[in-house]
Amino acid sequence: MPHTYIWIITFLAIAGVIIRPFNIPEAIWAVTGAVLLLVLGLITPAETWSGIAKGADVYLFLTGMMLLAETAREEKLFDWLAAQATQRASGSASRLFGLIYLVGVVVTTFLSNDATAVVLTPAVAAAVKAAKVDKPLPYLFICAFIANAASFVLPISNPANLVIYGTHMPPLGQWLVQYSLPSIVSIAVTYLVLRFTQRDALRESIETNIAIPALSPGGKLAMLGIGATALTLLTASALDAELGLPTAITGILTSIVVLIRAKKSPWEVVKGVSWAVLPLVAGLFVLVEALDKTGLIQSLTSLLQESTARSVTQTTWLSGVGTALICNLVNNLPAGLIAGTVVQAGQVPEVIKSAILVGIDLGPNLSVTGSLATILWLVALRREGQTVSAWEFLKLGFLVMTTALVCTLGVIWLYHTMAG
Repeated sequence: MPHTYIWIITFLAIAGVIIRPFNIPEAIWAVTGAVLLLVLGLITPAETWSGIAKGADVYLFLTGMMLLAETAREEKLFDWLAAQATQRASGSASRLFGLIYLVGVVVTTFLSNDATAVVLTPAVAAAVKAAKVDKPLPYLFICAFIANAASFVLPISNPANLVIYGTHMPPLGQWLVQYSLPSIVSIAVTYLVLRFTQRDALRESIETNIAIPALSPGGKLAMLGIGATALTLLTASALDAELGLPTAITGILTSIVVLIRAKKSPWEVVKGVSWAVLPLVAGLFVLVEALDKTGLIQSLTSLLQESTARSVTQTTWLSGVGTALICNLVNNLPAGLIAGTVVQAGQVPEVIKSAILVGIDLGPNLSVTGSLATILWLVALRREGQTVSAWEFLKLGFLVMTTALVCTLGVIWLYHTMAG
């Protein structure tokens, strides 16, 4: 019976995170589920703490990235970048689409997918408004889809990457060799399918006389801070060091320097950060720790090992497609936590590990429930007065995600087959 209760509470908590009944924040559902497990004696205090502690590197990473992104947003850096892209479009909707997509790739690569969803969405909304675009959704869709499609360019591009590899993160050189080509394919195919599906809306002419806002000294410092953070993280990754602490340090230092230069109160940045993400992640870590007690992790580990022994090729494809679909049922954060635990326990071949990571990162482009980044994108979209139904996103996501996933998994399989 205890195992049954664990499953019920975990299911309800994750369902609450995804559906948000009564508009109750996602973090409340995750934390409530974790607290219930503890209060009912289904997990011990030691196990609860163990689950929370496993997320330490992720908390630090998210803290640094959120502070950095909010500082840049506060200094209008992303508005400036979006305005630059709009002006350079020279009246072409197609060119504007491509330039915004390129900005999305850069932001996702160096600031993580959540930053793209939270920060770039309002900037793009402002840019298309300035360009007097009749149909802004095609441009706003970019922020959702590129946030996941480009999220394995670097280890820092998605917190899920840290979760899946844990303390066994590949050195930066190995990561680039392993994921550069799949990332290029994922980004390119996502662009081509998205561009094709939105072709009718991109035939309009747009405003050519775009005013470029002046970039403040704080904005310039924020840009330097982003560059310094990227270099720091690339160095840490190259040295096979954990990424959370360097991210937190560079994010905090950048915020402090910018705030001092701009003579602003720290509260301006602190209040804009989505701090609820941290207890949300902690709660999910505890839920996964509880599921471990039910034997789920051991069963999945055994299943993966048996499948791998029968056929590495078949397991590669099944793992990638399977995790991609599961992400959209339970959200990619808990799916990534479970997959990461299984991968680290199972000692699986690198090709299967890569397929699982791509499934966790790219799979969420299928539906609005797939990733935290997409959920944050929806929130940002509503603030801009735009709405996208779950069905509308699913119809588009089915074409975009499945095409990109099959092509990317094919590249991974081919690379490892040739290398082997």
